Amino acid sequence: MSDSRKKLVLVDGSSYLYRAYHALPDLRTRAGEPTGAIRGVITMLRKLVADEKPDYFAVIFDAPGKTFRDDWYPEYKANRSPMPEDMRPQIAPLHELIKAHGWPLIMETGVEADDVIGTLAQHAEQRGMQCVISTGDKDLTQLVTDHVILKNTMSMETLDIAGVKEKFGVAPTQILDYLTLIGDTVDNVPGVPKVGPKTAVKWLAEYNTLDAIVANADKFTGVVGENLRNTLEWLPKGKQLLTVKCDLSLPYDVETLAISDADSNTLIGFFERFEFKSMLNEVRSANAITTPATPATSGKVSATPAQASLLDAMPSPAPAAAHEKKPRQYKTIFSEAALNEVITAINKAELTCFDTETTSLEPMLAQIVGLSFAWTPFEAVYIPLAHRYAGAPEQLPLDVTLEKLKPWFEDSTKKKLAQNAKYDEHVLLNHGIQVRGVEHDTLLADYVLESHKPHDMDSMALRFLNEKTIKFEEVAGKGAKQIGFDEVAIDRATEYSAEDSDVTLRLHHAIYPQVAAIPALDKIYRDFEMPTREVLVRMERRGVLIDSQVLAKQSHELGLQINSLEEKAFELAGQPFNLGSPKQLGEILFGKLGLPVKRKTATGQPSTDEEVLSELAEDFPLPKLLLEHRSLTKLKGTYTDKLPKMVNPNTGRVHTNYGQATAVTGRLSSNDPNLQNIPVRTPQGRAIRQAFIAPKGSVIVSADYSQIELRIMAHLSEDPSLTEAFLQGLDIHKATAAEIFGVPVADVSSEQRRYTKAVNFGLIYGMGAFGLASQLGIERSAAQQFIDKYFARYSAVAAFMAETKQFARDHGYVETIFGRRVYLPEINGGNGPRKAGAERQAINAPMQGSNADIIKLAMISIDQWLDEAKLRTKLIMQVHDELVFEVPSDELVHIKETLPKKMTEVATLKVPLVAEVGVGANWDEAH
Repeated sequence: MSDSRKKLVLVDGSSYLYRAYHALPDLRTRAGEPTGAIRGVITMLRKLVADEKPDYFAVIFDAPGKTFRDDWYPEYKANRSPMPEDMRPQIAPLHELIKAHGWPLIMETGVEADDVIGTLAQHAEQRGMQCVISTGDKDLTQLVTDHVILKNTMSMETLDIAGVKEKFGVAPTQILDYLTLIGDTVDNVPGVPKVGPKTAVKWLAEYNTLDAIVANADKFTGVVGENLRNTLEWLPKGKQLLTVKCDLSLPYDVETLAISDADSNTLIGFFERFEFKSMLNEVRSANAITTPATPATSGKVSATPAQASLLDAMPSPAPAAAHEKKPRQYKTIFSEAALNEVITAINKAELTCFDTETTSLEPMLAQIVGLSFAWTPFEAVYIPLAHRYAGAPEQLPLDVTLEKLKPWFEDSTKKKLAQNAKYDEHVLLNHGIQVRGVEHDTLLADYVLESHKPHDMDSMALRFLNEKTIKFEEVAGKGAKQIGFDEVAIDRATEYSAEDSDVTLRLHHAIYPQVAAIPALDKIYRDFEMPTREVLVRMERRGVLIDSQVLAKQSHELGLQINSLEEKAFELAGQPFNLGSPKQLGEILFGKLGLPVKRKTATGQPSTDEEVLSELAEDFPLPKLLLEHRSLTKLKGTYTDKLPKMVNPNTGRVHTNYGQATAVTGRLSSNDPNLQNIPVRTPQGRAIRQAFIAPKGSVIVSADYSQIELRIMAHLSEDPSLTEAFLQGLDIHKATAAEIFGVPVADVSSEQRRYTKAVNFGLIYGMGAFGLASQLGIERSAAQQFIDKYFARYSAVAAFMAETKQFARDHGYVETIFGRRVYLPEINGGNGPRKAGAERQAINAPMQGSNADIIKLAMISIDQWLDEAKLRTKLIMQVHDELVFEVPSDELVHIKETLPKKMTEVATLKVPLVAEVGVGANWDEAH
């Protein structure tokens, strides 16, 4: 385009709105007003105007209500999710802010924003102007010409004719035909079934137009050919729906869309209201206005002022280094001289990201294939070390290279960054390298910032950088055809691994400033999560000793019990059947035996899930027997049969993997094997713990917090009666029962205590009358009366629960004692059951999350104590509020005396923390 031409910039406002809403965290004012979408859109618009310097400019939004396409096709956009509840109140003020900047804003009823954009773009082209359309919508690529380009402000991608061809494989003039063939799931416009982008590109390359493809439909073979012929009647309608209308009759012309002067007073009012301090300061400076800032208000929301700091610290959705687009420079290191240059560079760098490519996803068994490093955004190196395939070039020797890199890896003063550093630390330990100086981990930083979002690098790159990264399957294939990374071509491996390090470095620049801007979150990240990661590496490395003979005996006994249950089931059913087949089970239960159907599956068949069987088991013998059969079968398959096979041949132990960024509340998870979900409510489940043993000369010690979540409830609610009971060291369930039933503690019956215990623990999980009635086997009205009596006596607990739910509705999250945020996206925007679930979670999350925080502090403190005291006792497992140790017999007395004290000193609550210790030759005995 010629620089002498006038320039029109058109903004797809709806695209901006949704992209900004999903790209930024849940930003709010002190008063709880959501602002993330507003901030994101305004920031992008200001940048766009500054970069493009348009002569004419407009921001176009979809108007509410139906359009002509809804009349053509009633199912148009029928699948779209409703607008998020906290986005809706941001729209009107956003529109006013846009106008206050002097930017023309357009909303035309009965048509879509795309049609307004298309019409204005055509008018501009007819007048010989340049036209830039800023959008993330691929449908608008059909408008690209020599005079019209598309620009995505978030990804900085610019699409001219050549760019469209490169990205989609077809020219802009073919885009409409291309979209018609593949369909548009977002707008609910079907295409040709089984025809994706590759097939559409192939067909259009051969036939050029959709009309030609339709004319030759009989020549297409196979399923897609049949699908094409079956869709011929629909295709004209589909194309009509996807065509951007460029001939609207608009009440304005391009020349009327000049930017006018900003309304400074209105901008100041909005920036004060939304607490956009950096923008507020800019306007005041430009206009020499010295109106004092609105003073912060005091209140219960302790984290909100810190969130204002986030707004001050971030004038854009992420630092410029993260969003700025530059050509990538990735290099492969083959020579010793080049390796020496890398070592020199990483020793000088302020922060270096590293990543390992390996032979396995199993941390304890994985061997290094290659390493990548990045210390400057958009630049990275890959060092191939063990690629083995026909024609693979000569690579640096693995052992020699690792020996040269070892001093840097083990130097705690050299700051390092990784995505899920725990895995890479294990891999390097497999090669005798102890990584020190891991300063940051993007997995954990994102987890602390937004625990409810996915934390894999691919998802984070799309969310924070608006970049689509190379997936492992794209490099190594998938399924049965997947190859090992050592078989991946080195040039392709360089693209993949170097990108991992580069993107992780840029993600750090995008994410960590947002964490650091909120002191409570920064503390959770630096003092809780990062040190816990180090403890977990050591725990996972140690593993736990398993007695395979005990498990083999249990497996045999379970097999006999399972066979006996099958015989009894056949007898009750009057015939043999497959107990694991839902279809056969349904035929027996609801067909032959005529049991009542409680619920149906999505396919319309009677459900035989555990909840249904539990309901039926109250009145019928076969469902009860089936539940027992399922329980024993699961125990056998998941634990007694499987655990011996999971023993690491190099250590003779089982090594679980603790997921640190899985549960939204901060809880750790355990997998491969899952040691946290071993059932303990049945004798057979408890017996499995007998196989977890100590080596000769040692014992197993189990230490767990007593009723910690109830103590946290007392601390948070400050309920006088609950607090006093804990301060006096009473049996909390008896003390509560005495309060509710109005009897002395000594006179509380076992039944009264059982009822009260169910309420005490039920409240932590937000249980209502229905759940309590089900658990206690009483009428719902009786359960409600019991809950009412409880809240009448513990009114501060009731007030705390009500305040917590309201806080969650106002802010979208709740907090633990230490300031960890647990986001609840459906607290306002979910449907009935989901919203109710979010409200229950709002009550439970502060307790469960605070519990998770405390146990992490205990792990960190105790691990440090054991190390500094040079004790041989080792922390080997964590199960929610329980820690399990392997203790040499000569250290047992010292451990039993000191361990409870260490556990209770890590946090100070308004009620005492209590830790109880058990000892045994195996885990079951110690528990």
